Amino acid sequence: MKFSDFVSVESIRSSVHATTKEGVIREMTQSLVDSGKIISGELDGIVKAIMKREDLGSTGIGRGVAVPHTKHPSVDRLVGTVAISHDGVDFESLDGEPVHLFFLLVSPPDRPGDHLRALENISRQLRDDGFCKRLKAAKVPADIQDLLEEADKNGFVS
Repeated sequence: MKFSDFVSVESIRSSVHATTKEGVIREMTQSLVDSGKIISGELDGIVKAIMKREDLGSTGIGRGVAVPHTKHPSVDRLVGTVAISHDGVDFESLDGEPVHLFFLLVSPPDRPGDHLRALENISRQLRDDGFCKRLKAAKVPADIQDLLEEADKNGFVS
């Protein structure tokens, strides 16, 4: 699965304003609402579902990366977005470090395979330090989109 299969380019945020875990999740989910990928009336329910998933264990996987995600019946296909915090956010990461790169996913409950393939793709690409550095340095959403397209075409991990 490629980033282009699930990342809504209209919802990419090169600089989040939120400074808390729930704030970042809400801001990213709002960007999916703003881009028409999620129905606005479902915003609170999706944020609540993602926070419930976070209660099971942080999706801050270390090295400045978090992948908040959930399954929710309001979507009929996997949707996602990417955001960057230049200051970093305490996401209760496994390594205790602030998070700078966020990949948020929302998928329908009846499509677990898509959900897992997207998580696998994200995790595979994020193993590459160069990819992460370039993402963190992105100044505008188009820069992030270009990096995701490059990853889709060539991959960053051999």
